[in-house]
Amino acid sequence: MAPSVFDAPGERESDVGALAAEGPSFAFYRDEYGGILSPAELAEAMPAALRCVRRVCGGAGPRPTWSDEDVGAWCRAACAAAEAIAEHGEACAGGWSLGSLRVTDPRGRRREGREVARDAALAELAGSGLAFSGAGR
Repeated sequence: MAPSVFDAPGERESDVGALAAEGPSFAFYRDEYGGILSPAELAEAMPAALRCVRRVCGGAGPRPTWSDEDVGAWCRAACAAAEAIAEHGEACAGGWSLGSLRVTDPRGRRREGREVARDAALAELAGSGLAFSGAGR
């Protein structure tokens, strides 16, 4: 069984609302997810990451009725999306330029950071039933 994202019994109801609004704590990100961003980098990327995860989950965020496994999957998805946003931003990713020289994806396709974040979030949500669910939760 996955570790609970809540520190103590009885915190579920009050913490789920904060979790949906603010995202996972830095402690969860560092200790459970194993992230390497600084607290400032995570805080800067988290709003865009939460928008991404909400889109993928049909607007859903953690609710008191969700299992710890589903809450954990949602939190890991937010962490994965935050890392992608921190690395790639929300604009185009997958290339670089130096003066007039531009290098992009070898296949000629540039991906937006939002796409990279969505793919990272979906990878963490796999098997949870949360991806594109919206209804039924």
